[in-house]
Amino acid sequence: MRLISFVQVLLLLAIAAYLVLVTLENTALVRLPLPLGRGELSLSVGVTVTVFTLIGAAYAALLLLPPVWRERRRRRQERRERRAVEERLTATLQARLGALAPVVSGLPEPAEGRSA
Repeated sequence: MRLISFVQVLLLLAIAAYLVLVTLENTALVRLPLPLGRGELSLSVGVTVTVFTLIGAAYAALLLLPPVWRERRRRRQERRERRAVEERLTATLQARLGALAPVVSGLPEPAEGRSA
């Protein structure tokens, strides 16, 4: 899937480069037909190239954003699960150490007169 997105982005960049070349060669007006046959829009070639390049960039961003969002959601979920496991482990260790505490305190005290 990433290969297809990469190829699409490369294709969009190639189209943008071609349009830049066309813009440099032709300084005329471009007539773009409006949807539903409601006439046409006359723009300079430079403005047309800019508009279509921005549309291509928005399309590329829409291709790349879903994997980024999925990865961010996966990391957040892993962080939440890790925190829950650490809390359970801490609670278990505290419970076990609490049960061992009387045994540890039952050790004989060192004699006061002896030096170590």
